[in-house]
This record gives sequence, structure tokens and C-alpha cells, in this order.
Amino acid sequence: MIIYKDLSMNIGDLRENYTQSELTELEANLNPFRQFKTWFELAVSSEILEPNAMTLATVTGDGKPSARIVLLKDFDESGFLFYTNYQSNKGKQLSENPHAALVFLWKELQKQVRIEGQVEKVDPAESDAYFNSRPRGSQLGAIASSQSQVIPNREVLEQGLEQLEAKYSEGETIPRPDHWGGFRVIPVEMEFWQGRPNRLHDRLLYRRLDDGSWYRERLAP
Repeated sequence: MIIYKDLSMNIGDLRENYTQSELTELEANLNPFRQFKTWFELAVSSEILEPNAMTLATVTGDGKPSARIVLLKDFDESGFLFYTNYQSNKGKQLSENPHAALVFLWKELQKQVRIEGQVEKVDPAESDAYFNSRPRGSQLGAIASSQSQVIPNREVLEQGLEQLEAKYSEGETIPRPDHWGGFRVIPVEMEFWQGRPNRLHDRLLYRRLDDGSWYRERLAP
């Protein structure tokens, strides 16, 4: 079946030849978190728009996949941290099946990072600390929105926000709602992808071993 016959281009002809850099075993750090830090800092210094944007893929209890873009808020060797409404679709899915995949694409650098691992809720005190650091509007928005729930119109959101703005005076501490907090993705695999000419891309995969160390191997593109 032919769709969009009026397009002025052949989608199959859209391609780019990647020539910016390479990723060799010699230059890559043996620790995948340190390798991620190097690439992430490069993405930030390159002034890429929202370098912390990542695709979060989850799976429902009955095996149906789902994906969306969220923002990384912190990372260290314990994992990759993001915040959300626990009652949202992704929050419920992670409660049913605490495993997830992350993808960072820094197209301007021709780099991609894939992460797979287990997921856990962060300590409430850690969620409190981050919530208290957010702009007041973001705090109120987290309370006003019943994320992923069907609503009749936008006015419901705006009216809810107005009510909260009236409830909490400027400068008053806004308590974090129980339904909002952080998740941490604890990697078991991390793959670093560097675009190369002729689609012969560099792919280095790090796998966590039972003793907590990492094993690195090259994958064919």
C-alpha cells in the first residue's frame, strides 16, 4: 500500500554519512559510567538542546511496550535518575514491571547511548530534596496534573493551577505530593554507539557481571 504519494521526496533516500568521530577500545573508558560522563559533558559543552533528554521504554505487566521522552536529572554509579507522577502510565508500568530501557541520542555529535536495567523508586527524602529545588510553577504543576488521566479540557488544568496558586502564598513551602517522585534505572547493560562512514558504526557494549564488574565487547553494526 502506498501512503503519502504526494510527498516530494523518497523517504528511503533520506540518509547521512557519519564522519565526525570514532570509538575505539583504546580510547573508551573501561568504566561505562565514566564513559557516559565524558560523552554527556561533551553534549552539554556542545550546547545541544536538552542533552539530558532520553527515551524511556517500559513494559506493561502483560508485555506491551511503551516509550516516551523524559529528562535525566542525575546519574552516578548507582544509576540514572528521573522524576515523574507515580500514578502516570509509566509510573504504573514500572510498578508492575520494574525494568526499563533508556536511549540518549545526540544527533549533532553522531552519538547514541543505550541503557537497560532494573528500576527502583528513590528514597522519599531524595525526592523531597529535588522537588524543593524545582521552580514554584513546576511544583504546582506536578500537583495540578493527574498525569495520563483523561480530562475534559485544558481549563481543568488551568483552574486547578489557579486554585493552588491561591492556596500557597509566594515563598511558602509547597509539600511534595505522595504520588510524585523519582525512579532510578540501575544498568545491567550500556551500549555506546558512534556513527561511522558506510554504516560501519562503532558499537561498544558493557555488561555487568555477577561480581559487579563490567565486561566490554564490540558489536557489529
